[in-house]
Amino acid sequence: MSTQPVITRFAPSPTGFLHIGGARTALFNWLFARANGGKFLLRIEDTDKARSTPEATEAIFEGMRWLGLDWDGEAVSQASRAERHAEVANEMLAKGAAYKCFSTQDEIAAFREAAKAEGRSTVFQSPWRDAEPSTHPDAPFVIRVKAPRDGETRVADAVQGDVSWKNETLDDLIILRSDGSPTYMLAVVVDDHDMGVTHVIRGDDHLTNAARQVLIFDAMGWERPTFAHIPLIHGPDGAKFSKRHGAPGVESYRDMGYPAAAMRNYLARLSWSHGDEEFFTTEQAIEWFSLDAISKGAARFDFKKLDNLSGQHIRATDDAALTQAMLEFMALQHNSVPDTHRHEKITQAMSALKDRAKTYADLVDMSYYLRAERPLEIEEKAAKQLDDVSRGMLEKLTERLRNANWSLNDLEAEIKAFAGEEDLKLGKVMQPMRSALTGRATSPSVFDVLVQLGRDESLARIEDQLAPA
Repeated sequence: MSTQPVITRFAPSPTGFLHIGGARTALFNWLFARANGGKFLLRIEDTDKARSTPEATEAIFEGMRWLGLDWDGEAVSQASRAERHAEVANEMLAKGAAYKCFSTQDEIAAFREAAKAEGRSTVFQSPWRDAEPSTHPDAPFVIRVKAPRDGETRVADAVQGDVSWKNETLDDLIILRSDGSPTYMLAVVVDDHDMGVTHVIRGDDHLTNAARQVLIFDAMGWERPTFAHIPLIHGPDGAKFSKRHGAPGVESYRDMGYPAAAMRNYLARLSWSHGDEEFFTTEQAIEWFSLDAISKGAARFDFKKLDNLSGQHIRATDDAALTQAMLEFMALQHNSVPDTHRHEKITQAMSALKDRAKTYADLVDMSYYLRAERPLEIEEKAAKQLDDVSRGMLEKLTERLRNANWSLNDLEAEIKAFAGEEDLKLGKVMQPMRSALTGRATSPSVFDVLVQLGRDESLARIEDQLAPA
């Protein structure tokens, strides 16, 4: 077994956003590299010039940065290495491991139609495979790998186990097109070799590609990397995860307010586990991560589990840090942040706010009453609590509160005493107060809200609601 340092890579195609499956693949590569003191490389597979865009490349960078998956060195553009890819194709040609094929598309189609009609394998067998160079015409050609025709090709996979294919099912894949451009299959192998990649960790939809790619590794006499093909992510219904199951791109989860740490935690749990641990830090994930703990079965994306983990991460975050994260989310999504005075109030209230929050968006919504300007907009459900009877009760209570000691325990004792004297259930006092103080029918404890807002602001908000509607 090779003792060289671990080098992994994430190699997305820049044709859109960084989707959830790609993010999980990137995370596994990153975790394995960091767990083994190795390197994690980023390669942009932009050989498809028609579909690759600079905007999509930047979206991948942005998604990776948000997830906190830092890569080592500069990101590599696959397209920039086309000359090197072609060089290897010609080297394989010179070694007799590849050959020039002059067959046209019409000839290939005719071969397949005849093979299908005769019940034979439709894997194309080029008549140029063993042709003498002297018989080559002056015509366009592609370069094909001379794949073995007999026996089996085996790949030892760290997740799937030993996998084999009968060589008769493998075609002589094209590695250089007639215009001299390299194919994806060749480019991937050359780049992985030249970048020193020791472990190729990717989705199991690439498993059949491994059978063809090892032919190139073997033909060049290069050491094969360790392959680890991880199962795909499915939706709750068992079908491949797509837009109908939920947002497919990681930027959508950032925009919904999920903490990056929670997304790392949740994505790590999709097909990987460490005992019964559900909630863990990134540092713990790095310490525990190994390829042999990845399951073969497809993982199912479950929003309830994501919400649960996200809530746990929010509750575990220091109040000041959480406030800062919420404000950064507000700046990103709403292009606004509260002034310093309200910033301080939010930090003081955060321990109460975060108990019920699943996302930063929840925190923004729940901290509304701390950021709102008087007079408050009262939600319809809250307004129903402010009828004439409730206003009369609040007016009495307000007079009493003016002289109260403004601390949590004293306010609680004062309001409970008032409810008892008025022969009211505490809820009949608290709900109208909540509506007047926050404009909402739900909020943290009214006692907490009173302390957070302070005497002057609390009494002023209640008085705003005492006049008949």
